[in-house]
Amino acid sequence: MIHTLADIEAALDALVRADPRLAPVVARAGPVPLRRTAGGLRGLVGTITAQQVSRASADAIFARLAGEVDLDDAAALLGASDEALRRGGLSRPKMRTLRAIAEAVTTGALDFDRLERLDADSAIAEMVAIHGIGRWTAECHLLFALGHPDVFPAGDLALQVAVGHALDLAERPKEKPLAQLAERWSPHRATAARLFWSYYAAITRRDAAPAAPPIARENPPDVNHDAG
Repeated sequence: MIHTLADIEAALDALVRADPRLAPVVARAGPVPLRRTAGGLRGLVGTITAQQVSRASADAIFARLAGEVDLDDAAALLGASDEALRRGGLSRPKMRTLRAIAEAVTTGALDFDRLERLDADSAIAEMVAIHGIGRWTAECHLLFALGHPDVFPAGDLALQVAVGHALDLAERPKEKPLAQLAERWSPHRATAARLFWSYYAAITRRDAAPAAPPIARENPPDVNHDAG
């Protein structure tokens, strides 16, 4: 699992040894932050609420929502009124998604402790079975909240752009080809993703790493991608 910056540094060294093409990527990217986020229900709610909005908007929405309902209590979230969730800044689709998540938690269909014990593919399958959670959201939760070491969100546009630019590919790789390309970086694909998000920020001056409630925030991004 990835818990510290030392884990990132060790994984970067391993990545460069496994794929020397990444040495100039590491040099251009500069410091690669840990970006660990809150886990459990609170962390997943944060990832959902942050979709398709700026970092500043995500922070404001999350703070308002946390003032309306206990985000660590699935029953409280499931029982929150439309009015309370609207005051929290949620759109109707996000209301449906958060209620589906809360219901899955209360029934045991989604168990955050179990997710930590599952392999990545099984954990992703459990999450995407819930209405409103796509693969990108599940992968980002595993990567940032659980510290899973071998997840690469190949559907992320910034990662596609960064990898295409860094490796001088003829065109931006789409999700499936990028996922296949990233297999070379296993078992350190989560660090490779962090590296390429940092590389994207270096070449565009725009940090596009996903937003979510942090444990500790380094170099706060400006915007994030939307998710599945």
